[in-house]
Amino acid sequence: MSDPRDILRAKAADLGFDVCRFASASEPWTAGERLAHFVEAGRHGDMGWMETTLERRAHPTAMWQGARTAMVLGMNYGSGRDPLPEMEDRSAAYISVYARGDDYHEVIKGRLKTLAGQVAARLGAAHLPSEVKVFVDTAPLMEKPLAQRAGLGWQGKHTNLLSREHGNWLFLGVILTAAEIEADAPEAEHCGSCTACLTACPTNAFPAPFQLDARRCLSYLTIEHAGPWPVEFRAAAGSRIYGCDDCLAVCPWNKFAETAREARLTAREALVSPRLADLAALDDAAFRALFSKSPIKRIGRDRFMRNVLYAIGNSGDAALVDSAMRLLNDPSPLVRGAAVWALSRLLDPDAFEGVRDLRLAGEDDKGVRSEWHHHSPSPAGEGG
Repeated sequence: MSDPRDILRAKAADLGFDVCRFASASEPWTAGERLAHFVEAGRHGDMGWMETTLERRAHPTAMWQGARTAMVLGMNYGSGRDPLPEMEDRSAAYISVYARGDDYHEVIKGRLKTLAGQVAARLGAAHLPSEVKVFVDTAPLMEKPLAQRAGLGWQGKHTNLLSREHGNWLFLGVILTAAEIEADAPEAEHCGSCTACLTACPTNAFPAPFQLDARRCLSYLTIEHAGPWPVEFRAAAGSRIYGCDDCLAVCPWNKFAETAREARLTAREALVSPRLADLAALDDAAFRALFSKSPIKRIGRDRFMRNVLYAIGNSGDAALVDSAMRLLNDPSPLVRGAAVWALSRLLDPDAFEGVRDLRLAGEDDKGVRSEWHHHSPSPAGEGG
């Protein structure tokens, strides 16, 4: 009898997945305990959903008691080059590589559903339990430990999945099935003594190898954090306005990575080093139009504009003063407060004091008034 894994792998490849492997979904593991410690330490920050779904995340069978096998799929989204040199242009924004194309949730979810139907049909034909369930990373399922168990890669010292074939650039999806399918060999950890990812982090978000404090992570701050950032992290963000690739991009294993095959994951030209001045001019309608089908749209225009203004404050570009000044009139207090910080970095002390005296008289938001009072201006973008 032929190995059902070979047939299912071929079907996955036909749908554009670059790797497909199998793991037990019912055997014990320690990933749930590690997640509980992460949440207990408060390292999840504002992501309250991690706390409320903790029990369901503890083990795959907590999501579905009948789960026996996990079919773990990976889709490469690599760009084929190191993206970090793009940040040398401080008047342009840096968007994480994963968010430059279409929303991967939509790209992967539809194909997972198609594949799940084929899996169910194949298992039924082989007289195996044919019930299946599909998961992308919006569901409370721990994909990265499952991917390591299935042999797609390992969780590196930066806590992300790392593959010997695809480097750091791999989206994951999971199909759980009630059928018992032979598991593939798990992947061992191959980081060795390398600490490149840890030392590359601009905000020191790794308290120890294999541990992350999300509250210090620029990906968390730019995407998940709803309010003004802690001041200590704003300058460190540089031009990063959505996500951060530093710990991923410096990994030596990326030398084996290839360019993504999936066209919908290819970077849109408009999202590679977009000018900060152009982004700062976006109203809500223009924001939604530019980021149609993009994961960036989910954070909303106000949170996005906050990030843009922090990048403007870090640019050292006097030509961007007008962009920040215009946003002092924005309806959102979050945006106005970020504009204050940007101007405190770009204007000389006398000019900042003059603007502050003029603007404070009409400002009725306590948070924005606090920004005006607590940011001492520094010459030409120094300090802050």
